[in-house]
Amino acid sequence: MIPYAGLEAFFTGLVATAQSHGMVCGITSDMACVHFGVAATTKDCDVLCAPGQAEEFRALIAETSLQGLLPNYRGNISPPLDARWMRGGWTAHFTWKTKPEETCLDIFGIAPRGSSPWEAEIQQLYASQHTVAEMKLTNRNQDWPFVTALGIKLLGAGAIRGCLHLYSVEAPTKAMRTNQISGWMFEARPALRLASTGDDRLEAALQAEQIFWHRLDACRIRVHEHALRPYVNAVPKAIARWPMPLAEFHAIRLDCASRHLPPSPLTTHGLAQLVNEAREATAKSVHSSLMEWLPKAMDHFINIA
Repeated sequence: MIPYAGLEAFFTGLVATAQSHGMVCGITSDMACVHFGVAATTKDCDVLCAPGQAEEFRALIAETSLQGLLPNYRGNISPPLDARWMRGGWTAHFTWKTKPEETCLDIFGIAPRGSSPWEAEIQQLYASQHTVAEMKLTNRNQDWPFVTALGIKLLGAGAIRGCLHLYSVEAPTKAMRTNQISGWMFEARPALRLASTGDDRLEAALQAEQIFWHRLDACRIRVHEHALRPYVNAVPKAIARWPMPLAEFHAIRLDCASRHLPPSPLTTHGLAQLVNEAREATAKSVHSSLMEWLPKAMDHFINIA
């Protein structure tokens, strides 16, 4: 198994090379959490790349070897790394067939649940703590401790936006006592009003928030999975031989995607409808009095096109 230090050196080297060629990109998710000191280790890497530079980034990936191995797309489910699909919120998946475990890389063009342009906040080789925290608002319970930890890191650095990422009762209550909160933050996250007044409903409201983000992420995944099925069925039928170079595999995926994969299923579905569905699903699990404290969430689809 490749030690974590080796993986980190490999992926930071890849991103550094991309940036040296003028590409806007940064490591995010778990590897960023390790870099920021809120996680210990991870096996894979996620990278944000400006959609308009997808072709350049794919060409760089194609020639980057690991243990003498060149990469390829992972399985049949990966959309092509192409600007049209990246702008719509799709993620491209790559793998190096290292042993005993494959080494995996996921490429995002849009930060899921992002509320501000990630491109403007790159911190050297990494996405910002704010971007990473928003990407961690998933339907996986194991991601949530990282959200609060990143919020605390932001506050410690003097960034008031850290208050947007605090989900333990003590953290937002303490933050309200020691920071001056801007009005827009109360609009973005109504539950902060409860923290500012020491309201006993805060704990329940924070739990309701987490349930809402779980449901929203589940709704997003469901829309993508439905849109992906025809493409997943088409890709293996189009493969005449195996293995083949990434460039050839990319051409096949691009052709299948042009016929079977809608570039932006979330906008076709309707972002407002997606949020409403998540709220309706949340309402089945929380008391009706807590619904007013849920985030508006419509600001968390920035740059989806």
